[in-house]
Amino acid sequence: MNTTDVAKLYETLLCSPGMNETVKVDLRINRKTILLLSQVIQRGLKKHEEDVYGLPEISEKESVDELQQIVNTCLQKGELTELNEKLQKLSAA
Repeated sequence: MNTTDVAKLYETLLCSPGMNETVKVDLRINRKTILLLSQVIQRGLKKHEEDVYGLPEISEKESVDELQQIVNTCLQKGELTELNEKLQKLSAA
């Protein structure tokens, strides 16, 4: 599949009925998983900034912002915000 086909597929999935419905998710995960999940999401969003074509590029800005807020909430609840910030500084160096 080329990037145009992938974009059309993502657009079709995002326009499917019920995709805007709110769903309550109750997660019970350990801190290690929270940290890993936040890193994976943040790397995906960073690729979005680098113009790699994929789901974040065709998503509404509000959806991307909501995803970042989910990361922040998980890190806060896991008391990992400071550790995550330090890890990001290390990886940027």
